[in-house]
Amino acid sequence: MLKLGLWLGFAVLLCLLPLLLNQYLLSVLILIVFFAYLGESWNIIGGYAGQLSLGHSAFFGLGAYTSTVLFLKFGITPWVGMFAGGILSLIAGLITGFLTFKYSLRGAYFALATLAFAEILRLLSINWMWIGGAVGLLIPGKENYWLFLSSSKLFFYYIILIMLVIVTLITFVIENSRLGFYLIAIREDEQAANSLGINTFKYKLVATAISAFFTGLGGTFYAQYLLYIDPNIVFGSYLSVDILLRPIIGGSGTLWGPLVGACVLGPLSELTRVFFGNIMGLHLMIYGATLILVILFIPSGIAGIISRSWGYLALRLLDKERRP
Repeated sequence: MLKLGLWLGFAVLLCLLPLLLNQYLLSVLILIVFFAYLGESWNIIGGYAGQLSLGHSAFFGLGAYTSTVLFLKFGITPWVGMFAGGILSLIAGLITGFLTFKYSLRGAYFALATLAFAEILRLLSINWMWIGGAVGLLIPGKENYWLFLSSSKLFFYYIILIMLVIVTLITFVIENSRLGFYLIAIREDEQAANSLGINTFKYKLVATAISAFFTGLGGTFYAQYLLYIDPNIVFGSYLSVDILLRPIIGGSGTLWGPLVGACVLGPLSELTRVFFGNIMGLHLMIYGATLILVILFIPSGIAGIISRSWGYLALRLLDKERRP
């Protein structure tokens, strides 16, 4: 009951906090929730299924370009384009997953294959002038909620917060379903899972499709929020790494790991930019150092420590209640 109360309190805090912040801090908060959303989307395949994807920017970029091109070229509202981009990303995820899982690519080989897929899409988009080429696409920004356009940061904050809640709830359902148990079994020992009759190819493909779909939706949100996209931003390998850092540091394969990781890395990134902005690449070095320390000393991530501490506290309270 106490745990439920804490989560409800945290949810209320997330809803009310932006009303107390200035525009700069609200922008930081939007990025924290945004990367928590992307991290949760990656977590389905990278955390629960244990498949280290370095190419999630491919799905992100497909979502961003699909909704933007449909809007600019055909006048289709990005609310519709968002799901079109999500479906296209899902199809791309199925194709990528089929080619990699069919030939049993694992570990570093799978990671390099996904990275190569994202790089192919980046190069194609750079040389395809119909979608803007290397210059990218600029979205005209007039106030129109039907066209997913607004000058209000609160509007975008609550949209990405709703998206985070939805993907977290879906991850919760997956975690507590047969699919989740199968993915965890695949992550722990794929050969053993195969020998027990689990269709590892099928379930990894399902996890990839779900992860790609939600990552594609995130691409549309990014395009509408910043009103500009280009191939190097939305298909870049840096973005893929930025996505997976949150769940790995927070705790991959856990429900709240991506949110915890985003809450740590978001403020850390901004602080390094504010105080050491003149030192190029310093925030990347701090990211790297943080990742190394977490892997060496906290392999289960920060959420793992919180979970163990919570379990220890619950046992202590239970033991105290049982004593006469």
